[in-house]
Amino acid sequence: MNGTAHAAVGAGAGFIVANTHTVTPTETLLLVSIGTIAGLLPDLDIDGKLRGRITLSHKMFRTIAQLIGILMIAYSIYEGEGTNQFIGLGIGVLLLILASFLKQKHMLLLTGIAVMAVGLSLQEMWLLLLGVYILIASVVAHRSYTHSAIGVIFVGYIAYRLELSFALPGIHSTCLAGYISHLVADSKLLPFNKRGIKLFLPFSSKEV
Repeated sequence: MNGTAHAAVGAGAGFIVANTHTVTPTETLLLVSIGTIAGLLPDLDIDGKLRGRITLSHKMFRTIAQLIGILMIAYSIYEGEGTNQFIGLGIGVLLLILASFLKQKHMLLLTGIAVMAVGLSLQEMWLLLLGVYILIASVVAHRSYTHSAIGVIFVGYIAYRLELSFALPGIHSTCLAGYISHLVADSKLLPFNKRGIKLFLPFSSKEV
């Protein structure tokens, strides 16, 4: 399944979750955006050597980095205080600029570092863990750990911390639905997929 389809399914998951909660139009838009990002997250593990076989282009990765930068800026404006707010804003803007020029693998590496830095400065565990996820995704093989149960658990915990931070019900469900939908779409459960995912890494490398 290509990147557009993954994004659409994730966005749909966010919209469905939003309609099961009492939320404002702005919060609905936020859940749809989070679902879109969650639906794309597993494919952050694609490196340059696999470019001929990937479903997302480097432009899509740059878009993801820019979306994260925008979220950092928004979060710093609304939740940051004092020096931490300016640090978060600065890193968010820097991330937007770097994402426009860097190659895929370098961009992912620096994106992870930037997200971790903001997480530390704002003392937000979800941001710190998201940075760790991006760093891992930049070095592991495609359709490995980010496409496994370990990836689901890790992202689920990030989403749990994010929901606690924003106090918006539905974030955790949206992230899990978007992320899991990507894994299902890439698995052999769909007959048109010749390759599957190694869901049970590191215990088994068998594709499902």
